[in-house]
Formats: sequence, C-alpha cells, structure tokens
Amino acid sequence: MVQVGLVMGSISDWPTMQQTAALLTSLGISYERRVISAHRMPATLQSYGEQALERGLQVIIAGAGGAAHLPGMLAANTLLPVIGVPIQSHALQGMDSLLSIVQMPGGVPVATMAIGSAGAKNAALLAAQILGLQDANIQLAVQNFRQQQRQEAEESEQRF
Repeated sequence: MVQVGLVMGSISDWPTMQQTAALLTSLGISYERRVISAHRMPATLQSYGEQALERGLQVIIAGAGGAAHLPGMLAANTLLPVIGVPIQSHALQGMDSLLSIVQMPGGVPVATMAIGSAGAKNAALLAAQILGLQDANIQLAVQNFRQQQRQEAEESEQRF
C-alpha cells in the first residue's frame, strides 16, 4: 500500500523533490508521485486531497514554488498531515514559496520545511517519523539513518 503522496505543482519541481523520493525509497517507504497544479488543475487537486485518506495514504508531501498554494490547498482538502517544501524559485530564491506555505491561517496546518534541498530531505524524514509511530520497521530505518549521520560526522572529524 502506498503510504505517502508526493505532489508537485510543476514538473520543474522534480529536481528538488527527487531528493525526497530518494530518501523515502532508502527508508523503505512507498510513495506515489503526482504533478497537480493548484492553479491549473483545482478540481484535480481537490479530488486528490479529499480521496487521499480513503485511498490509504498517511502523509502528503507537497513541493511548490512561486505562489506555493499547493500545500495549503491540499491541507484544506484532507485530514492527513501535509508537509510543504518550498521550491527555490529564480525570482525570489524561494522566499515567496516559503512565505506562502508558512502563512497558513489558524485551523489549516501545514508543516513547513526549509527552502530547497534541505527541506526536501527533511520532509522525507518528518514523514518517516510520523509513519514510524505505527511502523517499527520505518522507525528502525530512521534510527539507522541517524546513526549513519552521526558516524559520518565522527569520521569527518578524524579527517580534519
């Protein structure tokens, strides 16, 4: 069963969101990926959000640039946790995306990550932590990931 919906507002968001996908895969988390424009496909977006829970998804990760309405609109149409990843834009280096996602009104929460690569990776890790509350294998995978990070940091000190 697919656990995570990985949604982008545009195919141009894929280079950033590919990092989310790679980390989800390495943690053993199944996902589907979709391109659904909040502005060009509003009916599809609404339907996706409304049907996500009944289709078995447990978390939605939404990457969006520019006006970045995708994460908020998905959150408005689902009861699932939504994690927003601001895509770094050319015009404002992703600040427009970040501010659009983080300024959700009270009552429509979106967990907002950092702009770009760091946010894409952290979105996968946050989704894994959420899923790990009910899945010991995912929790172990996150634990192993953290241990590997610590080991790499310790080894880097030895090379200094």
